[in-house]
Amino acid sequence: MAFDRRVVVTGMGVVSPVGTGTRQAWEALVEGRSGIGPLTLFDATDYAVRIAGQVDGFDPAAVFGRRRAKHLDRFAQFGLVAAAEAVEHSHLDMAAEDAHRVGVVFASGIGGMGTFEREVRVLVERGPEWVNPYFCPMMIPNMAAGEIAMAIGAKGHNSCTVTACAASAHALGEGYDTIRLGRADAMVCGGAEAGLVPIGIAGFAAMKALSTRNDEPQRASRPFDAGRDGFVAAEGAACLVLEELGHALARGATVLAELVGFGSSCDAHHQTAPHPEGEGAIACMRGALHEAGIAASEVGYVNAHGTSTPPNDRVETLAVKAVLGDGVPMSSTKSMTGHLLGAAGAFEAFVCVQVLNQGVLPPTINLDDPDPECDLDYVPHVARQADVEVAMTNSFGFGGHNATLVFRRP
Repeated sequence: MAFDRRVVVTGMGVVSPVGTGTRQAWEALVEGRSGIGPLTLFDATDYAVRIAGQVDGFDPAAVFGRRRAKHLDRFAQFGLVAAAEAVEHSHLDMAAEDAHRVGVVFASGIGGMGTFEREVRVLVERGPEWVNPYFCPMMIPNMAAGEIAMAIGAKGHNSCTVTACAASAHALGEGYDTIRLGRADAMVCGGAEAGLVPIGIAGFAAMKALSTRNDEPQRASRPFDAGRDGFVAAEGAACLVLEELGHALARGATVLAELVGFGSSCDAHHQTAPHPEGEGAIACMRGALHEAGIAASEVGYVNAHGTSTPPNDRVETLAVKAVLGDGVPMSSTKSMTGHLLGAAGAFEAFVCVQVLNQGVLPPTINLDDPDPECDLDYVPHVARQADVEVAMTNSFGFGGHNATLVFRRP
């Protein structure tokens, strides 16, 4: 075992409110197009929140066949589609691999909430004998990881991180460590979420976490803006294929970026609120930079957690200033996608890899009136050309879970 094994990204896949497929999603982000609109997955007429970041036009029966689709919760469907794109993009040929050296870590903050809610209603309204026999395997959060492994034939380390909004960043961190420890040559890592169901929206709305800007859905997610009033719930999935550098080069893979640092910490402070002085976030970012052997001055872009909630945006700004100073550009793509919850970290890692390869910083849209306590360069409104060597992404979750990933251009 050795920690000197280098880990690179060779493939990516995305299912998101701004597009399915990496090309479509990236083009929307660069153009500053919002994927947030009216919530139509159920009748939200009587709900305080009637907007969301939906994956529109997704037809599971067309992708999986009608029978198979009925046995997969929506979050697992998203995960399978994102993973399929990532593996195809990487040109990872499982027939040529030792299946026991390829693993999966795929996260979900909630798992099959739609299945859970539906089957509880069946139980109450019709009785226990009517509950779907697929209920348990469909609703457990680890099923996307299991389904992906079965789909591609990966028989190595398989796990699911469930750390709220930091879940898929932790999944990438676990995959990174697995390769560095020599336990795998390639890991398929990411996260999926599909919590746009009545109980999910009602629950987040009850705790006053969601924006109620129902009449202006595309303007509702406004990180760092003085008028922000909560995050916009969203759904989707993102996946990255991680490989040991020598393994990737030996098979002729295209190296998109190197994952050089992973930081993880806990606020140990509050169920839902971040530490007011950003202690956990600061420790997490510093840990990732220390592991990467990278000075703060080398970071050229930060993809912020940037939820559009008053506490998060203020605290993240404070933490970034403490670690990186006030000169680094930082944007929140949640202004366009909404909050993908357990899938957010992997989606925002995809953004960082694209920044390194495309030389473009996606904007923070809707930043019309910056909060005086949020005084960094958030790349407002319009994308910006930039030559970036090192990019960082932050993910912070309920329970005080923090994760930071640092990528370097190959």
